Amino acid sequence: EVTVTAAALGGVPTAEITVDGIEPRHVVLYFHGGVYVMGDAFLAADLASQVGRRMQAEVISVDYRLAPEHPYPAAVDDALAAYEALLHDGIAPSDIAFVGESAGGGLAIATLVNARDHGLPLPAAAFVMSPYADLTLAGTTIETRREVDPLLSRELLQARVTDYTSGQDAALGLISPIFADLSGLPPLIIQAGTHEVLLDDAVRLAQQAATADVEVTLDITPGVPHVFQAYYPILDEAAAALDRAGLFLTAQLAAAERVTSQVHY
Repeated sequence: EVTVTAAALGGVPTAEITVDGIEPRHVVLYFHGGVYVMGDAFLAADLASQVGRRMQAEVISVDYRLAPEHPYPAAVDDALAAYEALLHDGIAPSDIAFVGESAGGGLAIATLVNARDHGLPLPAAAFVMSPYADLTLAGTTIETRREVDPLLSRELLQARVTDYTSGQDAALGLISPIFADLSGLPPLIIQAGTHEVLLDDAVRLAQQAATADVEVTLDITPGVPHVFQAYYPILDEAAAALDRAGLFLTAQLAAAERVTSQVHY
């Protein structure tokens, strides 16, 4: 039911993901996870297609360069180049949503900040799952949730932080968007589970967004792990969370479309 095609945007490799029987009305720019050192655009296609299915959207998964071979700012540069190319191709920003999981969630927020700072029009909305948004690892749940998180730990993350930052300050806003100025960003939905060490990244990111007058929905599901949405075939909570995110994004895209048509009118 899902077709994945290798492509490129602005010189950056991508995976184009389409769902059979869906006439795409929007475009999702998708950023995969993997703590900036693992994963790729194609591995993310299954979860990404679930978002596209709920939004009636084509999904373009960005195959950004990975550390340690390509440390910061390679991923950030690739993400911005892909978004710029999408706009250059004539896709209206009101028809675009950013979606990311884990490191890709942090990268999605960093790309919004970066696009804003470059004077680009911003997409209609963004959806991030279990965002890895603080590479200084200052979140309290890094310690308090270590016993219940089957996937991540401070030790595992710390080893990879150095690979990505490569001597740069981990508190830079485009590395750890928890420390960025988030003002002017589009509406966000941030989802996380209570059984993950990065829970505090999601909570603090939502607080930062709210403080910056950004419309933000923080959606926490109890008893589930990091990027639990990936378990949608076997976990009812995962499918339900994806449904909520799909409704949120669809509503935001419709609102952005209305504003755009009024402006043109």
